Amino acid sequence: MEISWKTASPAVAPGPVTGGAPVTSEDIFAGHQGGKLGVAATRPISSSRDLSIAYTPGVAQVSKAIAEDARLAARYTWAHRLVVVVSDGTAVLGLGDIGASASLPVMEGKAVLFKTFGGLDSIPLVLDTTDVDEIVQTLVRLRPSFGAVNLEDIAAPRCFELEAKLIDA
Repeated sequence: MEISWKTASPAVAPGPVTGGAPVTSEDIFAGHQGGKLGVAATRPISSSRDLSIAYTPGVAQVSKAIAEDARLAARYTWAHRLVVVVSDGTAVLGLGDIGASASLPVMEGKAVLFKTFGGLDSIPLVLDTTDVDEIVQTLVRLRPSFGAVNLEDIAAPRCFELEAKLIDA
């Protein structure tokens, strides 16, 4: 499965922003309604055979192989190409400390940028804590699910402490 922007083809980067009609508040809210991300399968499921390969019973064979050799997860899951965009909402753009929920649209936007301009799948993860150790523990526990972490809009100096602790974890 992959995370993709609902209205953009991941293979085609948008052109430069040029003139045109001014952007209204209505346009902005319409562009965010329902979020900016969605999950799409990387292969079609159009038959019971496809389903047997993608899920059960076929998936068990892949899971057993990964259990024997964890390095295979990079080949057979999305983890190797997935970036998690993490924020606690304490230093968002020019908005300051707006909290986790209010920072989610910004983190979704960052995920869209990773996909559109870098070809990387990305998911936002906003955490309702500002405790560095809790954030580290959360990310360490989630580590098998992604290949990279982007720490985003976390207030200084905690962001530096967080980065150092994650590197050491």
